[in-house]
Amino acid sequence: MEVVRIYRRTVKRGALAAASGLLAGYTALAVGELAASLVRPQAGPVTVVGGAAIDRTPAWLKDYAIRSFGQNDKLVLQLGILATIGLLAALLGLFALGHRRTGSVGVLLFGLVGAGAALTRPDAAGAGDVLPSLLGALAGALVLYVLIGKLNGPDGTPSTDADPDGRAAAQGPGWNRRGFLITAGITALASTGAGALGRTLTGRSGQGAAASRAAVKLPSPASPAAATPARATLRIPGISAFTTPNKDFYRVDTALVVPKVDADTWRLRIHGKGVPRPRTYTFQDLLDRPLIERNITLTCVSNEVGGPYVGSARWLGVRLADLLREAGVKAPSKGGPADQLVARSVDGMTLGTPVEDLLDGRDAMLAVGMNGEPLPFDHGFPVRMVVPGLYGYVSACKWIVDIELTTFDSYDPYWVKRKWARKAPIKTQARIDTPKPFAQTGAGTVMVAGVAWAQHRGIERVEVRVDDGPWQDAQLAEQDTTDTWRQWSYPWKTTPGGHNLTVRATDGTGQVQTEQRARTIPDGASGWHSVFVTAT
Repeated sequence: MEVVRIYRRTVKRGALAAASGLLAGYTALAVGELAASLVRPQAGPVTVVGGAAIDRTPAWLKDYAIRSFGQNDKLVLQLGILATIGLLAALLGLFALGHRRTGSVGVLLFGLVGAGAALTRPDAAGAGDVLPSLLGALAGALVLYVLIGKLNGPDGTPSTDADPDGRAAAQGPGWNRRGFLITAGITALASTGAGALGRTLTGRSGQGAAASRAAVKLPSPASPAAATPARATLRIPGISAFTTPNKDFYRVDTALVVPKVDADTWRLRIHGKGVPRPRTYTFQDLLDRPLIERNITLTCVSNEVGGPYVGSARWLGVRLADLLREAGVKAPSKGGPADQLVARSVDGMTLGTPVEDLLDGRDAMLAVGMNGEPLPFDHGFPVRMVVPGLYGYVSACKWIVDIELTTFDSYDPYWVKRKWARKAPIKTQARIDTPKPFAQTGAGTVMVAGVAWAQHRGIERVEVRVDDGPWQDAQLAEQDTTDTWRQWSYPWKTTPGGHNLTVRATDGTGQVQTEQRARTIPDGASGWHSVFVTAT
């Protein structure tokens, strides 16, 4: 019986020690988030550690995360970080049971890791960014030290002389059960309050940006988009809408915290190699210029064959070529010394775009509006780049604040450093939207339909194949512009059984979409999209 009692006592004290570690970790995060709300929301411990993890993740693993978790990849990362912190905190609590001071110092070391991550972030704003991690770790270390002291007893050494109910045995005073529970309860409440206050203050810090967006009155475009042809939209259930609503538009970026930029204080600087007349623009400067409005389909390079990371919107903005020429920029083919434009986001992201493409007459723009409203924060408010024909990682800089002209030989942007290609024109792709994979269809004629895209070249033809049969021409919706996707449909006369439906497209230059399968790395996926369905 004595052995059982000792075992139960040991397990109970171990559980309480692990709980102490978890509470210390919770306190550290809560205090860190509160401090971040006063310093800078992007300097929060989870955010800086998560950002550092993203920066150091191999390209193939990032691609896997996007493919597996979609737009929830950041949530999965944050949950993973929290789970890891929780596990380490519990282990530190157990360790501190026999090594109180060393265990508490261990919490401080994690604060140093967070501080180091904060200083190495591309958007680091200075030494102040280390405060949230350090203050949080200090609070966590103090909590662990105090709780373990209550658990060990008055002299701070591991107690072995209390029964499971906390009553002192004959040899000594035992652990302070009442003091431990009171201290833990007060700590939990205080930490929860600190975290809640931090979230409230962080929310308020974005109110100015929200107010500036609400006050934006988008002017009428000097060059409006032509009306979308009525026959550009097919009324077939299950097919992607020609214009993607803002709320449904895909989002793929590395920002764990969406930047909330105040349009009233936003500035854009254009400078660098071959820029004889550097310029700085305010948001109002852009609104006061002649604006263009265009329907443009964007595609993420992480989009697998048949994937969801493609969407079409009506964009409003300033021609980027006009701004570059005003600054004196010349295309390389005209003798300009710079062949790469590096766009920098407020969060430190860098994207590199070929200067030649920006000055070749395409409707590259600094967008201020999306589908008739100011850009949503998720999609780059107040200003973002939109360049038809190029994958987003080399063209679609959101929350843009800086444009530097340089060369590909002298600078590698964020994704190029991670083994993605320097140049990335969008590949011709077609997708089957309906029927869905493994769907069961009825007998008779079933409408197979979807979208195809080859931005800046347009879609000339779409073909569908059933099993290993001949290719059959699909019916094309009317082309809006070469910069938008094109809907298509094919009336399939079913026969009972399982069938593989495959689609391919031909672009406006006559180039047939390749059958060769390639993954997204380094310059976009290729291959034919197919779905397996069963006809009854």
